[in-house]
Amino acid sequence: MKTLLLALCTFCSLLSFSQNLKPKFDKEEYIQIMRMTSRFGDSTFYKNIPEPIGFKRVYRSPIMGLDNLWDLWISEKGYAVINVRGTTAKNISWLENFYAAMVPAQGEIQVKPDKIFKYQLARNPKAAVHPGWLIGLASISDDVISKIDSCYGVGIREFILTGHSQGGAINYLLTAHLFDMQSKGMMWKDIRFKSICSAAPKPGNLHFAYDYEDLTKGGWCMSVVNSADWVPEVPITIQTLNDFNTTNPFSNAEEIIKKQKFMTRLVMKKIYNDLNGATQDAHETYKEILGEKTYPLIQKELPFYKMPDFIDGGNYSRVGPFVILRADETYFQKYPESTTNNFIHHMMAPYIFLAERYQP
Repeated sequence: MKTLLLALCTFCSLLSFSQNLKPKFDKEEYIQIMRMTSRFGDSTFYKNIPEPIGFKRVYRSPIMGLDNLWDLWISEKGYAVINVRGTTAKNISWLENFYAAMVPAQGEIQVKPDKIFKYQLARNPKAAVHPGWLIGLASISDDVISKIDSCYGVGIREFILTGHSQGGAINYLLTAHLFDMQSKGMMWKDIRFKSICSAAPKPGNLHFAYDYEDLTKGGWCMSVVNSADWVPEVPITIQTLNDFNTTNPFSNAEEIIKKQKFMTRLVMKKIYNDLNGATQDAHETYKEILGEKTYPLIQKELPFYKMPDFIDGGNYSRVGPFVILRADETYFQKYPESTTNNFIHHMMAPYIFLAERYQP
């Protein structure tokens, strides 16, 4: 901590702390972030991606949780970037992605022996999120907040929160957590957060999406997506009748069916039972495989983590607002579709290529 404070004081003494961040998408800002993100890999990974211009990395966290890690960069303009690493090649990092049976967006979990992480990531009690990425948030949260404190102490009031892929999914939850802390007076009100989730998968259900997009409206939060990338399409969505708002035509469907004529009643009842039963069966399988059977593997890595109460739903939803980097004919000439390289459209280089050509 003392080393970080010294580095911050030395570096920040040369900076101007006027307001620099602007709302909405800035492609030059995003390109620099993608260059930072590439530095999570080794030199062979980023050999064709230039160094970030105007930024200095002042901190890299230890590995926490399920191979989670984040970097702190400082801009020469006087703002900070908190960049959450995405999925790595390690099995436990992929396990974090596959642990996907939904849990409530508010509650508490324990991933460390001496710390219970309490969270409220949405105000709607029907909101739910991905449990694996919630573990990622819980693992890095204390460290992120302590470094925000350090930055605040040397005059930094503006922060970009970002992450690519799994890092983007965790960043959705981190953004919601920090906004919630601000609303409760647990974080300085004069801090400005700008959140950029890049190539992120779906972090929660539709009720979480509603709450997040309302909470972050004003152009200060966005999700950047390459239209050819499959990762933002996962996790697989299973919508059941439990996922609807309380007032809906399905809540009393059986009563309505009973009032129909005999033959109509038979047909409608069969259709209703088949559709409802199929989605419920799919959800139960989802919860069993990606929740209950995955949990022992999680607990093996995190012995203090207790299995949560998984909700009856799996309605994963896209969370915006969105900036679409549209893959066109020119793009596919450089990055053609592939049956052997599933991540060709997901890496930093294609995102940077599309961002450079982006016209708002």
